[in-house]
Formats: sequence, structure tokens, C-alpha cells
Amino acid sequence: MSVLEIPVNTIDGAATTVGGLLGGRAALVVNVASRCGLTPQYGGLVALQRAYADRDFTVVGVPCNQFMGQEPGSAEEIVEFCSTTYGVDFPLLEKTEVNGPGQHPLYAALTAVPDASGSAGDVEWNFEKFLVSADGEVVARFRPRVAPESPEIAEAIEKVVS
Repeated sequence: MSVLEIPVNTIDGAATTVGGLLGGRAALVVNVASRCGLTPQYGGLVALQRAYADRDFTVVGVPCNQFMGQEPGSAEEIVEFCSTTYGVDFPLLEKTEVNGPGQHPLYAALTAVPDASGSAGDVEWNFEKFLVSADGEVVARFRPRVAPESPEIAEAIEKVVS
């Protein structure tokens, strides 16, 4: 199954597929949390969204509560936090398990891709980033401490946007 065919639910509960959500755009898929030391990365993700939105690119936030319970809120609380604190204007999915026996099929596909050092497997922490091309290929993986503003993320995005 192509990554684009994987079913997902938006944060408001609407059923779609990854392809339906992306609508022909490339995307940086990021597992996010509102009570993490890396939460300020939302600012950089919003900046990426705005910088590349007119070039068929979007960020997709995937709230996850698997890392020390750092995303405990309801869907409404997550949306409120993201919009009022960081001005998030990119799509958010429902709270999702990214590792373990309840791992969402999207993350089963994403985590099969190695990072720059050649390591695949489980998501290490909140704010791990996966770059997906418009045709559904997972082309890059960035570990949590790689900031959204980093040159390596910008270079990778430049290779997949129009």
C-alpha cells in the first residue's frame, strides 16, 4: 500500500487518507506534543508552512502522548493550544500512537525509512520529522533535535517542492 492510501483521521475526526489530506503536496510529517522541551519547534514548523505553502508543501502535525504523557489534552485543547500559542495553520491529525503494538500504519511506513546515519525503527521522541514527496515517497527522516529551521531540512524540502 502506498503511503498516500493509508487512512487517517484529522484532529476533528474527519476520515481521509494521507493522499486526501495532502492533496498533491509534499509534507513534513511531525509527531508533536504541547508539554515537551521541544514544543517551541512549533514556531519553526509554522515558519516552514508559511515559507513553502505556495510551493505545494504542508506540515502535518501528529499529536502523540507516548513520550512521558506530554500530549495529554483533548482534540479541542490541542487545537486551542496550537492556534493560540503558535498560530498553527497546518493540518493536525488525531492523537496517534507512533511506536509499539498500537502503532498507526502511517508510522509503520514512516519508521521503516532510515535517518541520515542509516538508522530506521522507532520514533525516538516528540518532534521527529519525516519528509514525504507529493507522490507519497518517504524521502528523508530527521530526528527530534534537528530544528525545523535547519539547513538540512530546507535543502530536503527544496528537492521535493515545485
